[in-house]
Amino acid sequence: MINKKAFITGVNGQDGSYLAEYLLSLGYEVHGMIRRHSMAENQDSRVTHLTDKIVTHYGDLLDESSIDTILKKITPDEIYNIGAQSHVRISFDIPQFTVKTNALGVLNMLESYRRVCPDAKFYQASSSEMFGNSVDEDGFQRESTPMTPVSPYGCSKLFAYSIVKNYRNSYKLHATNGILFNHESPRRGSNFVTNKVVKTAVQIKLGLSKNLELGNMDTYRDWGHSKDYVKAMHMILNHEKPDDFVVSTMITHSVREMTDYVFKKLDLNYKDYVSENIILKRPEELKYLKGDSTKTRTILGWKPEYTFESMLDEMIEYWLDKFN
Repeated sequence: MINKKAFITGVNGQDGSYLAEYLLSLGYEVHGMIRRHSMAENQDSRVTHLTDKIVTHYGDLLDESSIDTILKKITPDEIYNIGAQSHVRISFDIPQFTVKTNALGVLNMLESYRRVCPDAKFYQASSSEMFGNSVDEDGFQRESTPMTPVSPYGCSKLFAYSIVKNYRNSYKLHATNGILFNHESPRRGSNFVTNKVVKTAVQIKLGLSKNLELGNMDTYRDWGHSKDYVKAMHMILNHEKPDDFVVSTMITHSVREMTDYVFKKLDLNYKDYVSENIILKRPEELKYLKGDSTKTRTILGWKPEYTFESMLDEMIEYWLDKFN
């Protein structure tokens, strides 16, 4: 039996590293694309433990020739396009780079895929941020909910989502979208709100920090664990018919509730340490996200193993071990 070959852009990110581990456990030959950084220690820190198990290639979503070269070299069976400028708040600071990477970068991937290995299966990392403040009457967002994004990040992801559907229909490609709601883990960048809260709360507990500044604490998010969500990616890509699926826990919590939970687990009262800073708020806020993943659960048989609490507990333990 010949092992399947998978190609992951953004393999050194949170999702990419967990996806690489999962595909290796299934017997895949895994290749990943990494953007070159001047600090070599930072560019592959999440996959150093996989150095002898995966093959990495330098490339960039904005460099079509590098994508062509990699795809011709490895002729993958599966392509997971996870690489992106992934921070929503920062997309307001660098909107052009965000849109070039997240929209034009996906188009570059699709063009190379169409030309070089059109028989492969393609997965695009789409986002709940595409919905913006659009919510169905029952309080959920699902595949049929109108999409009205409220950030450069969300707008760029909506273009990518749409162009994937266009290429699927125009060129009969097995191109899919996973509309993933927020998902976290100890590998999440510590400038994202969940890991920022957990890391700083642990530092406060250990006397290494005194306070924490956050943006809008009364926004609501549907938070799951990256480990669960990369399994959904694999299921979506390998479904017999290329389609689009929402991946979510179907439960929403506010940033305030999340912060309260983390500080209480450390026997602290968040009100003694946390303040809101208007500088950290978005120019246009996304107030509420709650995904309906019924289609994914029914058709693909996916369901999350982590709860909101067990996810945060794991992140707290990670930072306690890190600082002790």
